[in-house]
Amino acid sequence: MLMIHRNKLIISLFLVFTAIIEPINCECSTNVSRKSFPEDFVFGTASSAYQYEGAVKEDGRGPCVWDTFAHKFAKVIDFSNADVANDHYHRYLEDVKLMKDMGVDSYRFSISWTRIFPNGNGKINQGGVDHYNNLINALLANGIQPYVTMYHWDTPQALEDAYKSWVSPQIIRDFGAYAETLYEKFGDRVKHWITLNEPHTVASQGYDTGIFAPGRCSILLHLFCRAGNSATEPYIVAHHMLLAHATAVDIYRRKYQSIQHGSIGAALDVMWYEPETNNPEDIEAAQRAQDFQLGWFLDPLMFGDYPSSMRQRVGNRLPIFTARESALLKGSLDFVGINHYTTYYARNNKTNIIGVLLNDALADSGTITSPFGRDGKPIGERANSIWLYIVPRGMRELMNYIKHKYGNPIVLITENGMDDGNNIFRSVEESLKDEKRIRYYSGYLENLAEAIKEDGCNVKGYFAWSLLDNWEWSAGYTSRFGLYYVDYNNNHKRYPKNSVHWFKNFFNPTC
Repeated sequence: MLMIHRNKLIISLFLVFTAIIEPINCECSTNVSRKSFPEDFVFGTASSAYQYEGAVKEDGRGPCVWDTFAHKFAKVIDFSNADVANDHYHRYLEDVKLMKDMGVDSYRFSISWTRIFPNGNGKINQGGVDHYNNLINALLANGIQPYVTMYHWDTPQALEDAYKSWVSPQIIRDFGAYAETLYEKFGDRVKHWITLNEPHTVASQGYDTGIFAPGRCSILLHLFCRAGNSATEPYIVAHHMLLAHATAVDIYRRKYQSIQHGSIGAALDVMWYEPETNNPEDIEAAQRAQDFQLGWFLDPLMFGDYPSSMRQRVGNRLPIFTARESALLKGSLDFVGINHYTTYYARNNKTNIIGVLLNDALADSGTITSPFGRDGKPIGERANSIWLYIVPRGMRELMNYIKHKYGNPIVLITENGMDDGNNIFRSVEESLKDEKRIRYYSGYLENLAEAIKEDGCNVKGYFAWSLLDNWEWSAGYTSRFGLYYVDYNNNHKRYPKNSVHWFKNFFNPTC
């Protein structure tokens, strides 16, 4: 009996001791910290206007395509909308303090096009200009550099109504005028511009599958969308987005960059693809998958034209750049923004039966990508989103791919992160214990540090997605990507998750 009681005492003391030191272990059980990166490396968090701001009818803002889309029946999984989101529009001063407290030195946010031009063009809305002036000034006053995205999917509804927005070349001129207005109003303080966020997602999800705004597609004879052409519109939209980017960059370089001394780039979404086997067909398929994702946009921006595999497989459905357009595109990046979350397997699609039946652009690569191998095992641990698997090695592989294919350009990781589910039965206290997110960031940052120090990849910054839980497009409020928990049932109150404490220690290691 004495031995039993003694063992119980030892176990009890052990449990108490581990409970006391658990937060320290949680923060220190990593091989990576701020010291693992160059001194001038930039660390920040990221957001987008539509997912954060709310206040959709305030201070002169006009409607965007996502306002329309989110209010349609069954377009968002939980039937929610972003009319309030996490109320960042009214609480930005509080959120800036959260960033400063966490220790970041930069904040990537997007400007709502329809806060500046409610109709997409024409008269400027001073209320929108005032808001972003206030946000930018608050950031700078707290030692946080603004990284501004001009377009994060919230196309003005007026332009959609007038000429189908990105389907028409007219939008190139309107986007250029919008970009120039931003340079004029904010360029004296904003030194880092991102023209477009994830044009690949807009083209593929908005105009091929139709599951994102404006919801155009022709899959299964317009069963899911009333209008669109899934075989052609994704390529037309991507073409116009690329030319809009090049136009905005050209205006900046000719008229503003020498005076304002800023830099300009674009943010591209990139999965890393691993060949499912060592079979040459699968290796080639993985390369094609990358061509139809990253190469679709980065090849024109670096080399002036689309990848040869796209030219061969898409044929006359793929638009052609004029010599002038090609010259305008080539080199129109001071840095490459990379939004990277996960890695998939890729294998050759021998039959392409589904692609033929659906007649959509997503099948043109002739590649099947999946998070599951032939043995049925997942490539990594899954986050909440059905598409997001945790594969830290993909970060290093991707950085090396960009280095070798594109001549080691300056890269910013403009988004990286993972989500938990919004479990209504879980208490706020329990929801703050996000150890999986800590493992995610630790693994991805460790691989990023190795890519820089050991492989010589030219990466200059990293932005965690996201500062706050937010409205996650078609997933609505079912997904929580934030470092800070937002209590939607209690005045949108913010609570730091354990990952915030981890990042504080990352920036200022105590062990």
